[in-house]
Amino acid sequence: MTNASSIKKICVIGSGGREHVLAWTLAQNADVVVTPGSDAMVKKDGRHSVAITHEDPLSIDADLFVIGPEVPLVEGIADSLRAKGKLVLGPGSAGAQLEGSKAFMKEMTKEAGIPTARFGVFDEVEKAVAFLNTLGETVVIKTDGLAAGKGVLVTATHDEAIRDIRAKLSGEAFGNAGARIVVEEGLVGTECSLLALCDGTDVVSLTLAQDHKRIGEGDTGANTGGMGAYAPVSFVSDAQREELVALTITPMIEALKRRGIDYRGVLYAGIMLTTSGPMVLEYNVRLGDPEAQAVLALMGSETADLFAATASGTLATYRAQHKDAHSAKVGVCVVLAAQGYPEKPVTGAFINGLGDDGQLLEPIEGVTVYHAGTKRSQDGKSFVVNGGRVLSVTAVGETFQEARKRAYRGVDQISWPTMRYRRDIGAKMLEAKS
Repeated sequence: MTNASSIKKICVIGSGGREHVLAWTLAQNADVVVTPGSDAMVKKDGRHSVAITHEDPLSIDADLFVIGPEVPLVEGIADSLRAKGKLVLGPGSAGAQLEGSKAFMKEMTKEAGIPTARFGVFDEVEKAVAFLNTLGETVVIKTDGLAAGKGVLVTATHDEAIRDIRAKLSGEAFGNAGARIVVEEGLVGTECSLLALCDGTDVVSLTLAQDHKRIGEGDTGANTGGMGAYAPVSFVSDAQREELVALTITPMIEALKRRGIDYRGVLYAGIMLTTSGPMVLEYNVRLGDPEAQAVLALMGSETADLFAATASGTLATYRAQHKDAHSAKVGVCVVLAAQGYPEKPVTGAFINGLGDDGQLLEPIEGVTVYHAGTKRSQDGKSFVVNGGRVLSVTAVGETFQEARKRAYRGVDQISWPTMRYRRDIGAKMLEAKS
């Protein structure tokens, strides 16, 4: 079995908060190079280092490649790396269509017998509206193609849904990504994010998380890539988590295998826990962002070993040799966003409260700042806003209350004009525990 002892150098592909936490977690076991990365990722800690480069991944010599974002996966970078004999965590382009095409995802979900919302796929306005009129009050309109997590409208107003259908299919809203759409019934319940590692046959589930997608407190406003997350979720037991794996992950891997698709990487199921049972909302083919920050913060030195086993198709051997490594601690991540996000983020503002290493000027135990959209300031001593989601303040604690308190203490140290964030990340969980 390929193991961490044989993994001396890891290449992480991407530049956001997810890739930052990936790099720093994997650097516990190996030297890491991130392409294209960001300035704040650079680190030298003990025996291992994290460096950034703008080299083409295909020209980098590494023992393991970990692909963060969905776009390069859909475009086939994993296929290109495997063709060169590289060990890769990430599905090929065929498997990545689970995220690259909402229509393909729905087709595969139906084929695998996985419960999901009633849906239709359309490229004509009139047919889409006719189907819309057969649905209940709340409906969901999704672009078929990738839209950076922003191509989803959930609405209880059919007039708004019709406007969105017209905007998407005309290309006005999301260009080619919206040339085909999925219209589906809205589901009511509690959402959770199930992340699993799949080696083509076997599966290992990671800690269950809950994301907060809406820009505003109380789950209001526009849909975003994610404004915060926490893990684990107390309302799903370990036994129930494995039941969700058997319902939503294993059948999908088997269905892909029947189509000749060897899926090796992360498979993320967005699940709605309804009164009628769990229903799949979406599949992603990589770690969620910001779920990755909350989940990976709880993982230790076994991460490189686990990733290598997934990439090499030896998860069964790994599971036989390791106990269930789910942490008893809690991770909470709060995203700090730029003014105008998600539509038109305003960049360039100087960020107060960070040192030249990108971390808090006044460190807090258990708190790490992961950079999603920053660049180093001209004087080289701090950072400026360079994206929509800017920072992910992530805390680990022995309890949910402790982790959440630490995360918001970290947030309170950071500021820039018109910084935007939610004060209610995990508030429902806090209420449930009180």
